[in-house]
Amino acid sequence: MAIPDFQSIMLPLLRFCADGNEHTNQKALEALVQEFQLNEDEQKELLPSGQQRVIDNRVAWARAHMKMAELLENTRRGVFRITDRGQDVLKGMPSEINLRLLRQFPEYVAARDKRKENPGDQDCSDFEEREGKTPAEQLEAAYQTLRENLAAEILAQLKGGSAMFFERVVVEVLVKMGYGGSRKDAGEAIGRSGDEGIDGIIKEDRLGLDIIYIQAKKWEDPISRPEIQKFAGALQGKRARKGVFITTSRFCETAKEFAANIENKIILIDGQQLAQFMIDFGVGVATDAVYELKRLDSDYFSDT
Repeated sequence: MAIPDFQSIMLPLLRFCADGNEHTNQKALEALVQEFQLNEDEQKELLPSGQQRVIDNRVAWARAHMKMAELLENTRRGVFRITDRGQDVLKGMPSEINLRLLRQFPEYVAARDKRKENPGDQDCSDFEEREGKTPAEQLEAAYQTLRENLAAEILAQLKGGSAMFFERVVVEVLVKMGYGGSRKDAGEAIGRSGDEGIDGIIKEDRLGLDIIYIQAKKWEDPISRPEIQKFAGALQGKRARKGVFITTSRFCETAKEFAANIENKIILIDGQQLAQFMIDFGVGVATDAVYELKRLDSDYFSDT
């Protein structure tokens, strides 16, 4: 079963609290995992940022909305229970609890539909109701869209540039990732040899304890298995154990399978992955804006 959206979680969560007892966040989460029969992979699924599990995020927002509507109340840190209003809602035997239902309560309306200085501003609750996404998921989805668009722009620039420029980018990315020692060392190594299917070498670490051989291809066509075989043969000729094949295009499945099943370790980095690395390590990109996402520090209020 797919992970339910946060509105679909509201009614089962309120029913779980129907006994009137206090419940911890963790116990409620465990009960909902059983309710929706989430498998291990679904329980482990993370938001795009990798900072929080999807199910944790959705349960937290379902609980937060019902607290705003005063169907649930906190009794102490990490512990909550159903209110008399929440019991009344259950007595009505609703088929579901969603944001539309919660808007019947003035306290919820006051919390969500605050007056805004700009009359054109709109609350995000309408979007939440249509899409079933929590604010955190909306924010991360927007971030991922911006990131994907940026990666596409980067890749277009790489494909439109010269082979020499592409080699410089490869050097910059590998150095930023911690390989190659200095840019001077890396720059002297890559793009210099060009023999036997090897474009260059780079140090695995700053001390040069091991060497990684590099193949950099600014291509439009997909990289097929023969190209990887040629590179693997070149590594064997150098008695090398490690190699990185970087391209602006992509790799055929047969190329990936071959690289995964040979003794030598060959890492394949296609154009999309290279663009993502450039974003992650600040190569060819500039920071446009920074937003800090704050959360409540429960420890600070533990004595209240």
